[in-house]
Amino acid sequence: MSVPPWWRGAVIYEIYPRSFVDSNGDGVGDLPGIVQRLEYVAELGVDAIWIAPFFRSPMADFGYDVADYRAVDPLFGTMADFDQLLAQAHKLGLKVMIDQVLSHTSIEHEWFRESRQSRDNPKADWYVWADPKPDGTPPNNWLSIFGGVAWRWEPRRRQYYLHNFLSSQPDLNFHQPELRRAVLENVRFWLDKGVDGLRLDAINFCFHDRALRDNPPKPADGRTTRGFSPENPYAYQYHRYDNTQPENLQFLTELRALLDEYPHATTLAEISSEDSIATTAEYTTGDRLHMGYSFELLSEEYSARHIRSVVEGFEAKLTDGWPCWAFSNHDVRRVVTRWGGEQPSKHLANQLIALLCSLRGSVCLYQGEELGLTEAVVPFESLRDPYGIAFWPNFKGRDGCRTPMPWNGGEHAGFSSVRPWLPVAMEHRALNIEAQLADRHSVLNATRAFLQWRRRHPALRWGDVEFIDVPEPLLAFTRTHGDSRMFAAFNLSSETIQTVVKLPAGTEQIESIGVLAGELRGDRLTLPGHGVMFGRF
Repeated sequence: MSVPPWWRGAVIYEIYPRSFVDSNGDGVGDLPGIVQRLEYVAELGVDAIWIAPFFRSPMADFGYDVADYRAVDPLFGTMADFDQLLAQAHKLGLKVMIDQVLSHTSIEHEWFRESRQSRDNPKADWYVWADPKPDGTPPNNWLSIFGGVAWRWEPRRRQYYLHNFLSSQPDLNFHQPELRRAVLENVRFWLDKGVDGLRLDAINFCFHDRALRDNPPKPADGRTTRGFSPENPYAYQYHRYDNTQPENLQFLTELRALLDEYPHATTLAEISSEDSIATTAEYTTGDRLHMGYSFELLSEEYSARHIRSVVEGFEAKLTDGWPCWAFSNHDVRRVVTRWGGEQPSKHLANQLIALLCSLRGSVCLYQGEELGLTEAVVPFESLRDPYGIAFWPNFKGRDGCRTPMPWNGGEHAGFSSVRPWLPVAMEHRALNIEAQLADRHSVLNATRAFLQWRRRHPALRWGDVEFIDVPEPLLAFTRTHGDSRMFAAFNLSSETIQTVVKLPAGTEQIESIGVLAGELRGDRLTLPGHGVMFGRF
């Protein structure tokens, strides 16, 4: 049996560089800080790191507003620092993935500075420009994810430009062939440097409807999907025309053709559409992207039914693509708070690591998830996220999942020698890495043990998945890969549950590492609260 490519079944550790390690005492994490702690990451047992944007940017959206795709922002260091990071990671056996924010730029990007000057300059059509309606209002009803209309007036052209995110993040016009070629050359720059993968931010937002048709309204009972609360007017529409256009499929083919020149490299697409499961399956089919993930398991809904429905829904629509699953990232509340409430058990943190790493697909593990970090409480006066500031207090933004990593119990948690850009969460101090390394029962040591244990089981890395009927709140499935065949069961509640389960013939319990283990006697399964049981057959 041939060995799958490195990214299939890989555990990818997301690093949010602003909040990882500050090496130069300015309160903001940086690339040399990542280099200092790469051995810690490697010892977790992960396969790769994904570094959130570190490119030159005015930081209106903390790096997701790129002003120069080929330059490191001085806030994070230099290109030499990135080269050192890449070399050190490879020396430690870690692959390196970086963000690519292709659908939009910063208003400070040289392309936009030229485009906005007139309607007849060489880059006049590199962004999405449109005339106003006769009454001067925007050309259609499209809305920004960050609130309000998605159009901003530009007096120099007497036109509106489209921004699906902040008004300082103008959307590129992917209908323009020269623009697409320029985007692909920027991607090539990093592939030539030797990066091993690209996480493609908001990749389904590249194309817009040429006719600028209005999005249809969404009824009130459908306004909580895709993570957008009813307080955000973005939830009031079906987003039929402002993203996920059919023309995007050809661009993905062009992008994949470029990646195929670098056989070691992979793509991971972030997708948020009206039917993200279907779009993810479509985008990872044939000669398109390698992997994709959506927000279905980054949502507030926590139940065995929901998790099974999402995974089975993807499997049903998937052909030859490959999924990637995440429970936390830099855009959503940390999972132990989102699914476990304000005082979650550490057994929940251990179980969620095991569950995430047992689903069929690759895994994105967000920094601090291995510590069981809760969502930090950030007071309004300390908020930095424009999304949270705009929607406070009903929605507090993304700062609560972006606070600095607690490396030790010191004043600034070992993150920095000065006051950090976001406050260190008081509730995180007791969960610091130094203390957890010294505690053999800690979430960190359980995570390290489980990830090493997972490496020894091909079924968990590459196997097919088939769910088994068990009552809520239990979740059970098998994973099979050649001679490696495993059964896994999870109790998503805090109470002990006993049930009879129809098991594959010959199933016997095996020792599981890093989790609160249940017990199998014949066909009777007993699982403690947030317990896990693995078997082989």
